[in-house]
Amino acid sequence: MLVISLALVSQTSRITPSQLTRVAAALQKQALRDFAPIWNIHATVDAFDTLHDVPPGYWPMIVKDDIQQAGAAGVHLDKNGQPFSLIEYSDSWSLTASHEMLEMLGDPSGNRLVAGKSPKPEQGVVEFLVEVADPSEAPENGYTINGLLMSDFFTPHFYDPVAAPGVRYSFTGAVDGPRKILPGGYISWHDPVGDHWWQQVWFDTQEPEFRDLGLLAARAGSLRSAVDSRTGTTARIAASGPQSDRFAAARTLTAAVKESTAARADRWSDRIEELLSRPVVEGTWEGGE
Repeated sequence: MLVISLALVSQTSRITPSQLTRVAAALQKQALRDFAPIWNIHATVDAFDTLHDVPPGYWPMIVKDDIQQAGAAGVHLDKNGQPFSLIEYSDSWSLTASHEMLEMLGDPSGNRLVAGKSPKPEQGVVEFLVEVADPSEAPENGYTINGLLMSDFFTPHFYDPVAAPGVRYSFTGAVDGPRKILPGGYISWHDPVGDHWWQQVWFDTQEPEFRDLGLLAARAGSLRSAVDSRTGTTARIAASGPQSDRFAAARTLTAAVKESTAARADRWSDRIEELLSRPVVEGTWEGGE
């Protein structure tokens, strides 16, 4: 089984080593427990102090204070065609890191297209850009792991031609049918007939809206980076996360988790001191050689 190795690195002083390792552990659990059984893609996530510590073969995920350019955040390819991601720091940066990890695992190149019926009534079969976290990317649709807010993601059934009873369309179940988006989310596709890129978006409106992005005449990176820079995906997630009710609930849960882990750590420490303070008899033996 081929396993993808991801490296989480912080380049901001606002993230402590403890926070970095805790988020890495939550991302590892999401990748192994939640994403792998659904997509059959297996990954490990490890935290490293600096990029210089990252061994060859890892795909880095770098958290920075300010990405500076809207198109720079997100998943990109290096000069050897290997993916890496830039994550904009916010109080809810675990949500952004989860979003980027899921999309990097779902489509490392950022160019995968899947055919399906367009949500736009007058269009026929179009080519959807595979972005597993976008339709339900809003913080309200996320869930917690180890007290940290993680992103929802869709399943391969998201592209099914019709809805069917008992089918799971996103991990949390928030998406209840094929090619549906939730408030705060969107999907992107290419219309082969008109050669334009389109989106259905649900940003601060009562109902979803269609958006004609036009002809993609030239691009420097992947299709995903071109579309995301136009949509402002990562900046929007970084801005909306800390303001959401789901993030507030996650912070309360994080405090409770910290209290539990601290109590357990104290019991471990007490037991270790007990073992070291007096002779330990693990077993009594008789006879033998």
